[in-house]
Amino acid sequence: MSQINTTVNTSDDLGRSILHMRSTRGERVGSFFIHLFVLLFALACLIPFVMVIVVSFTEEKAITLNGYSLFTTHWSTAAYKMMFGKNSAVPRSYGVTTLATVAGTFIATLITFGAGYTLANKQCRYRNGLSLYFYFTMVFSAGLVPWYMVSKAIGAYDNIWALIIPSLMFSPFNMFLVRNFVNGIPEALNESARIDGAGEMRIAFQIYLPLCKPVLATIVLFYAIGYWNNYFNAVMLITDRKMYPLQMLLFQIQSEITAMSKLMSGAERANPPKEAFKMATSVVTMGPIILLYPFLQKYFVKGMVIGAVKG
Repeated sequence: MSQINTTVNTSDDLGRSILHMRSTRGERVGSFFIHLFVLLFALACLIPFVMVIVVSFTEEKAITLNGYSLFTTHWSTAAYKMMFGKNSAVPRSYGVTTLATVAGTFIATLITFGAGYTLANKQCRYRNGLSLYFYFTMVFSAGLVPWYMVSKAIGAYDNIWALIIPSLMFSPFNMFLVRNFVNGIPEALNESARIDGAGEMRIAFQIYLPLCKPVLATIVLFYAIGYWNNYFNAVMLITDRKMYPLQMLLFQIQSEITAMSKLMSGAERANPPKEAFKMATSVVTMGPIILLYPFLQKYFVKGMVIGAVKG
């Protein structure tokens, strides 16, 4: 009888092992196709970037004859020489844009965190009314003329502050992300800190600020992209060419190249690297943001999900 039970148990174990092997094999096949799909999708997203870089190093004549291509035999650095030449203003504009982006992002993030923490703090008596006030600005805007008049009145005109201060008023959307994230932190942490004698500033910047890294990384990315790509402030508030941000200056250079190519004729008309310069402009402008994102990626999704859901 014991031999029969042993045989039955052995066959059951063997059957379970076979089923486990089959399920594992199926999971492996499914995992293979999932990874293959993700790989193909990543390549599809990567190909346009590679093409932009290749075209930026291609001779203008080859682009005119063959169009945009991933492969070229006629390499040229004419577009980058024009962009970063000896008398080029691009390096200076690069510095202006970098300074405005770093300073503006830092100050705007600090203000946004302060406002979000305050509206999430139950010690703030009128926090619901203030939240409604900030939400109102998301729906209605005062208009362009008051914005211009206020910017000029405070001295944010034809200087570096014109690229920072008018965009410094934090986005209410980002503020609500921070507020909702802070609401998700247990209130007991705040209460215990107050019992230990911690002041409001110490609670905010030594306790809550480190806990808010995910949502802060999210809004840092939003602000950095906004400042880096901002050219509207330069159009409205900057007249000195030395203070042009990168986007504004490259747009002007591109317009000048287009005008030059229209005035030229025959073979000379193909000499200005018009199309290659467009691609080189894209490489120069998108490079810093692409390099910044990997450092914030691990916080970005968590900050978006928690900050948007909790509240």
